[in-house]
Amino acid sequence: MSTDTNQDTQKTALVTGANKGIGYEIAAGLGALGWRVGVGARDEQRREEAVTRLRESGVDAFGVPLDVTDDASVAAAAQLLEEQGGRLDALVNNAGITGGMAQTPTTADLDVVRDAVETNVIGVIRVTNAMLPLLRRSPAPRIVNMSSSVGSLARQTDPDADSGPVAVAYSPSKSFLNAVTVQYAKELAGSPVLINAACPGYVATDLNGFRGHRTPQQGAATAIRLATLPDDGPTGGFFDDDGVVPW
Repeated sequence: MSTDTNQDTQKTALVTGANKGIGYEIAAGLGALGWRVGVGARDEQRREEAVTRLRESGVDAFGVPLDVTDDASVAAAAQLLEEQGGRLDALVNNAGITGGMAQTPTTADLDVVRDAVETNVIGVIRVTNAMLPLLRRSPAPRIVNMSSSVGSLARQTDPDADSGPVAVAYSPSKSFLNAVTVQYAKELAGSPVLINAACPGYVATDLNGFRGHRTPQQGAATAIRLATLPDDGPTGGFFDDDGVVPW
């Protein structure tokens, strides 16, 4: 692990939903590369426990109180990062909810669908816009939106592909997020900001009742790679461990 603690050269990342699961492993992975990592999470106790665990493993971590669905919380998080160094080199929008994987279109609870979009899409826009001024101060800013292959329209309509259960809240929210990622890439084209969507694969987390076959550490790998892309790296893409995921 890097021992560089000079804030002028040490890179800083914010990972939302980083108190557990894939988000925690993204924070740990970036920390192992010598990055300073803001652990974004709503729950104070879980957030501070995650920060403690990361610090015990040698990661330069700090807590960021953050509810991605709340304007005031996001604004306060941006102010905290301003005070913590005034620059952000990578933003990983990892916080998300399933909205209930059994939400079929004909039986959907519309409040559940709204909640999924509010967290998985609008929350990403809210946080990204708040953090962009800090990201623009970095020579190589990176944004990673944690998506899922179940948001791929190509895979959902491929009869030979495993596109997961019918889930009118979660899957469409990830399709929406993918489209938002493309729109950001179009607006930010020509700038140093690279923004991409990452699919972690079917990871065993509490979101799916730990039914996944991949570990959170494996699920974090693509996000870490996209957060550390070289200047000639892709933008506006959708990737997993195997490469490009079809839209």
